[in-house]
Amino acid sequence: MENKSSIPFGLGKENYKWLLIGLAINILGFILMIGGGSADKTQFLPEEIFSHRRITLAPALVVLGYIVILYAIMKKSKSAPKED
Repeated sequence: MENKSSIPFGLGKENYKWLLIGLAINILGFILMIGGGSADKTQFLPEEIFSHRRITLAPALVVLGYIVILYAIMKKSKSAPKED
């Protein structure tokens, strides 16, 4: 029976750090997209719905988050398991 602590993970510690950073950027982008509701349902406020934050900044952060996650997965780790 093998010791479970000797079984290595698929990615290294630095890869997981980058993965969490990408996830945090992604979550921040989605948080910046939410909202825009009005207290008066008959009123339309285009300056709230079509703001720079929702149209430009938030989608750019989501795309950046996915790029960082892809980098974290593809980055070759120094502590990655070696194939025999």
